Amino acid sequence: MAEPRAIVKPLRKLAALGGGAALALALIATGRLPVVAQTAPDAVVTVGITNSTTDVPILLAAKLGYFKEVGIDAKLLPFDAAAKMMAPAGAGQLDVAAGAPSAALYNALATKVNVKIVADKGSSAPGYGFQPILVRKALVTSGAYKSPKDLKGMRVAEGAQGTAAAVFVAKFLKLGGLSYNDVKHVYLGFPLMIAALDNGAIDAAALPEPNATIAERAGYAVRIMGNDQIYPNQQLTVLMYGGPFIASRRDVAQKFMLAYLKGVRFYNDALVGGHLRGRTANDVIAVLTEVTGTKDPSVFRDMTASANDPNGHVSVASLKEDFAFLRDQGLLTDPNVSVDDAVDTSFAENAVKTMGVYRPHK
Repeated sequence: MAEPRAIVKPLRKLAALGGGAALALALIATGRLPVVAQTAPDAVVTVGITNSTTDVPILLAAKLGYFKEVGIDAKLLPFDAAAKMMAPAGAGQLDVAAGAPSAALYNALATKVNVKIVADKGSSAPGYGFQPILVRKALVTSGAYKSPKDLKGMRVAEGAQGTAAAVFVAKFLKLGGLSYNDVKHVYLGFPLMIAALDNGAIDAAALPEPNATIAERAGYAVRIMGNDQIYPNQQLTVLMYGGPFIASRRDVAQKFMLAYLKGVRFYNDALVGGHLRGRTANDVIAVLTEVTGTKDPSVFRDMTASANDPNGHVSVASLKEDFAFLRDQGLLTDPNVSVDDAVDTSFAENAVKTMGVYRPHK
């Protein structure tokens, strides 16, 4: 029987190759030698970060190759605050959002913009007050500030309106008999808060590390109280997935979680007593100095670290307390949207089934 024209024509073209190459290609063409599949390109995953130290597990997963191991090319994109990530995450322009849960998240859900909290990214476990309240040093040295009540009418900075930070700021003000609305709220990116403390544009700030240590070292501000003392175990920052990412690339989203939690566990091995002093501390600090704007490793050694659950557990109880505060502040467009609508723990739970429960290294 004559050979099909679709095979004969290519075989004639192979004659010029000669030798083993021509034979191998001929066998592939006739189906007698299997084609070796090309390695698929890494799946691109866009990740919004705020360049705070709670981003370190993501930075580690990228730098240490954990994303590459699972076939992911993570593109890290800086934002001033996680609240600004909600719209692009819901629209499929951003796959992963990393930052503080906020009114913007719940308001997005109210308009059918789907974003889900999928894992812990930083909490205020006792000893891990990584986002302290700082007050401008001139106010402290002059005696104008002695206690929280002295902030009445003054300018207090947060990263964005209606975030989890607002709740511990409110609790701090309450220690001085003030309500949340007894101060003027200013919303700035974290690095800008340092300059604002220096030039007097703000009087106090809820400033995360390493910016808090930088401002303190420069003599611009005084650390008054850690957020772990103000609001222990608050779920201050989280990892979020955009709805389109979950719906259309669930397998990639699961792989991302595996790599992320591997980064979290490497980070946890660096923690001792609220600081980066454990067995992987030098590696963590090396990555931080390389990929962040802070190049002095001593800043990272001195700062207070964030707590991060190595199994990705999210404190839903804390989220619900914060949700009630945001509702009472009138920041929610639809208070019938619930925290339960915003949380999907399945990715972290499945990752732990694969990885096993975290065991600290001895």
